[in-house]
Amino acid sequence: TIALKNDGTVWTWGGNNYGQLGDGTNTNRETPVPVTGLAGVNAIACGSNYAIALKNDGTVWAWGSNGSGQLGDGTNQYRNAPVQVTGLTGVSAITCGSYHTIALKNDGTVWTWGYNWAGQLGDGTNENRNTPVQVGGLTGVSKIACGYKHTIALKSDGTVWAWGDNYWGQLGDGTNTDQWIPIQVTGLTGVSAIAGGHRHTITLKNDSTVWAWGDNSYGQLGDGTNENRNTPVQVTGLAEVSAIAGGGNHSIALKNDGTVWAWGYNLYGQLGNGTSGCKNFP
Repeated sequence: TIALKNDGTVWTWGGNNYGQLGDGTNTNRETPVPVTGLAGVNAIACGSNYAIALKNDGTVWAWGSNGSGQLGDGTNQYRNAPVQVTGLTGVSAITCGSYHTIALKNDGTVWTWGYNWAGQLGDGTNENRNTPVQVGGLTGVSKIACGYKHTIALKSDGTVWAWGDNYWGQLGDGTNTDQWIPIQVTGLTGVSAIAGGHRHTITLKNDSTVWAWGDNSYGQLGDGTNENRNTPVQVTGLAEVSAIAGGGNHSIALKNDGTVWAWGYNLYGQLGNGTSGCKNFP
């Protein structure tokens, strides 16, 4: 677990076998410890056994597992204290997949590094990268998000673009073909927010409706079915939404009235409705 304090310091606790707590050790912690030598932070994110931080000066720092180069320091060495991502400045937002990392720069370009088996780095290859590469042909981006092996970008014009793994249709382009460069999500405009689940994608439109696509094995698309979708479908009966998030195989929405709605996988009670049955609608 990772927390950002108001004073710009970062605190972590939990498993630490890969150095993902960033305290200079590989010792598990049951109470919070400060990340070594890190201050002036304004955003944090976690992947699988690694973490990243964005500092006020626009630089990005990372620590933990690095087998696929996801720390971006030019090596594949695990780090138990923060290292600076090589050659990357002017960053305004960060996010992580399981083993790949994404940064949005102030100029609206997107940069990625780490695991690239399905083309989730968007550089036109499926080669892992241990330093940042620019996502090809993509500018004017305002927000970024990602799933397990796919990446999503929202442009300032309200269109959504995606790349990487597409086996479940999670890129929303009407196919199930992996894409190594960004492609536009079919028929979707007026979007204000994006989120990724494990193998599905969720968007919030300016009209406060929610649209989703990809894996629907557990009803995580919320359209009342369990059919996978490779183009966007509207979440059934859900309006007046102000924020969205994706879990592994479930989805969550915050409404303007302060209520929270959820749908999808629920074996462990992650929908919070007092049952353990999956739901294919909110």
